[in-house]
Amino acid sequence: MDKCNFRCPYCMPEDSFNDSYRFLKQGERLSFGEINRLVRIFSRLGVKKVRLTGGEPLLRKGLPNLINGLSNIEGIEDIALTTNGALLGDQAAALKQAGLHRVTVSLDSVDPKIFLRMTGGKGALNDVLDGINKAQEAGLKPIKINTVVQRGVNDSAIIELLKRFRHSGIIVRLIEYMDVGTLNKWAFSKTIASTDLERQINAIWPLKSVASNSAEEVSSRHIYQDGGGEIGFISSISKPFCGDCSRARISSDGKLYTCLFSNSGFDLKKLLRSGSSDLEIEHTIRSRWSKRGDRYSEERAENKNTELSNNRIEMFHIGG
Repeated sequence: MDKCNFRCPYCMPEDSFNDSYRFLKQGERLSFGEINRLVRIFSRLGVKKVRLTGGEPLLRKGLPNLINGLSNIEGIEDIALTTNGALLGDQAAALKQAGLHRVTVSLDSVDPKIFLRMTGGKGALNDVLDGINKAQEAGLKPIKINTVVQRGVNDSAIIELLKRFRHSGIIVRLIEYMDVGTLNKWAFSKTIASTDLERQINAIWPLKSVASNSAEEVSSRHIYQDGGGEIGFISSISKPFCGDCSRARISSDGKLYTCLFSNSGFDLKKLLRSGSSDLEIEHTIRSRWSKRGDRYSEERAENKNTELSNNRIEMFHIGG
């Protein structure tokens, strides 16, 4: 889903995504059947994990039907969803019953004023917290919280957020503010390195680094030494991980992107709707993936003063 009910300034700022903005029409988005077909093809190429993102995926009507279809595809072992959580409370049980395994909630602060600032004045913090509770009750575990840390915006409230979720079984992941898309007016000075955050947290609650769960994991894992649980750091700015990335992204309108920082995608929807066979689409995907050379974050790190592309795809098209 390309639409969202929030207007977070770093993703969908209100001045650009207002009532005059034209979102995709229903026929321009992939249907559930087309999504299922693509996932079946990707599963034959070795994909085992699927994540539904947005925009806000819970705005898509009938989402449990899609999840049910995905859960019946041979080879798919893990289905996850990333959401802002505002609509999660009413849907968590149905999503779990349909076959969803786990959920990640984007939440940048538990301070009501900062929350509203970072959501563009949309949504209610209590609805998000209720959604997290309902997801726990439904068994959508492990629940992860994704928190984008911006200097001078929510960095002073990070300890409060971590305190809220310590000893809860919920994993908070702190994300360095990134230059995804072109509309968030990103500047390197607004980013706080994960090492600085880790140092701040460690002074209050000593941390211990632990091994990653899998080779493709993008978050470095830490646990509180007092048994308070786990937190993670995603450090695309200070420690780029392009060489280890194994994630392909499909936009709502059916374009394949091989990098979060891409400026163009390959139109799979055209193949789906033009009579191409599954084998032809599989060969196309294999070819596109084998030729990828994306290393945007590494190139940025090599020279922070390099003029960056001004036509990167916006984050709401392909998820975070």
